[in-house]
Amino acid sequence: MNDTSQPSGAPRLLLGPALRHVGRDDATVWVETDRACEVEILGHRERTWCMAGHHYALLVLSGLPAGQSTRYDVRLDGQPVWPLPDDPRPQPRIRTLGDGGPVRVAFGSCRYARSSAVTDDQNFEPDALMVLARELAGQDEANWPDALLMLGDQVYADETTEATQQRIRQRRDITTGSREQVADYEEYTWLYAESWNDPDVRWLMSVLPSSMIFDDHDICDDWNTSRAWREDMQATDWWAERVIGGLASYWVYQHLGNLGPADLAADELYQQVRGHSGDVEQLLRAFAEHADAEADGAKGTRWSYRRDFGPIRLLMIDSRCGRILDGERSMLGTGELAWISEQADGDYDHLLIGTSLPWLLARALHDIESWNEALADGARGARLARWSESLRRAADLEHWAAFHRSFEDLTDLIGEVARGKRGSRAPATVCVLSGDVHHAYVARVDFGEPVDSAVYQLTCSPLHNYVPTAMKVAFRLAWSKLAERTTRTLLGVLTKVPRTRVSWTREAGPYFGNELMTFSAAGRLAVVELAKTRSESREPGLRVAKRIALSSG
Repeated sequence: MNDTSQPSGAPRLLLGPALRHVGRDDATVWVETDRACEVEILGHRERTWCMAGHHYALLVLSGLPAGQSTRYDVRLDGQPVWPLPDDPRPQPRIRTLGDGGPVRVAFGSCRYARSSAVTDDQNFEPDALMVLARELAGQDEANWPDALLMLGDQVYADETTEATQQRIRQRRDITTGSREQVADYEEYTWLYAESWNDPDVRWLMSVLPSSMIFDDHDICDDWNTSRAWREDMQATDWWAERVIGGLASYWVYQHLGNLGPADLAADELYQQVRGHSGDVEQLLRAFAEHADAEADGAKGTRWSYRRDFGPIRLLMIDSRCGRILDGERSMLGTGELAWISEQADGDYDHLLIGTSLPWLLARALHDIESWNEALADGARGARLARWSESLRRAADLEHWAAFHRSFEDLTDLIGEVARGKRGSRAPATVCVLSGDVHHAYVARVDFGEPVDSAVYQLTCSPLHNYVPTAMKVAFRLAWSKLAERTTRTLLGVLTKVPRTRVSWTREAGPYFGNELMTFSAAGRLAVVELAKTRSESREPGLRVAKRIALSSG
């Protein structure tokens, strides 16, 4: 849905409005326009800034009424451009946080393009975000989720659609370099347009505040799997431009909106960009190069962040770019881990830890990844280490289990929160929200001793993708007790499988297909609901597949 109602020569809205942060009396709204202009929303005005010839603005809206819904429109250089006059959907609105009342947080990951981009591929079911948008447009806003968490793979830089590949062929030679994968910032902008310009999803993003974090396909499959992987990629003639374009575009399209007004005011790079009179491309290229160097031991860039939704605290953890691969590998640098630990302090009813990669996998898969890391680190000599490194990359053995020290660090932090050591009392629940693995499940954690919080792994993936039949069979087998016992016995022949300080039991799943989870809390009562897309009827919809009470209040 593009704006064709404006006079020739007037600025146009290309993407957005995307509602990002929402607090008690403030909010941020992100837009992309086709040229430099002044953007106005609810009387707040902001000049666009330019990155590589593209124009953006992030408006900070303050003084909003707490706990109320405020409708808004978008004006460019004083002219209204959104919503379109003939749009049948409800007008965009901002629903600020109030005191009391239930809070609902929807989440999922892995959204490949949009439904209209893969209509000729029978593997794809309807896009879960598209279906959610259509359902919400016909409901009272009191029933809408209060937030949407997108837990990785918002775009697929390494698996482009046919339409994107045609654009690439028109721009450059695809027989060299990154070939039909995206090459740079310009081509990344095409991916975001293809994904976010779906009319239903565009409306959804204008009314639900969204928080995001990247995963591997936002940059490249197996991104930062290991030191050897980085060395191979750095030896190519195309990787440097890819990672610069990927991280710069992530900062523009995703990361800025994750920050609240106070964080934006304190962000030196954002203030430089916002006040720059020309194109900020060189500023963001330098920033992206610096951020990518963390895996090689350089000073880190923190992509993790915190959000509070009334009684719910969200800690979103970067489990990709912040990895340390030079020397003893870890999922997070020491500085970032310390920051995350500090943010866990305080009083709240529920703690949500968002990380694109599951903390807890099927136990058989967890043991394979931990065992593989031990071998890759030389537990049985150099030859097996090289073989294990090849296996790590070929089989995507790169989750928290494959960074055993970091797995235990996160486990210890969760344990302290669940025992009430980080506040005046323990929260009712601690839930780790993840995606990546293209199936959904709920697992409950046992610390081997009583704790005061119910602790869960909640995994929901994909929003819009699919799993081959062979992988469905493998995932189902991996969750069986037989696979757990057999795997540990067989792996122990080569080297001891690292032990964990927790155990976990699957309470639901695995589920396959396009799906969305919703965490709902009313006081200390919490439930999780899994909804799957259905396409049996003429109009695609969402069907509740499972509802589980996580705490009884």
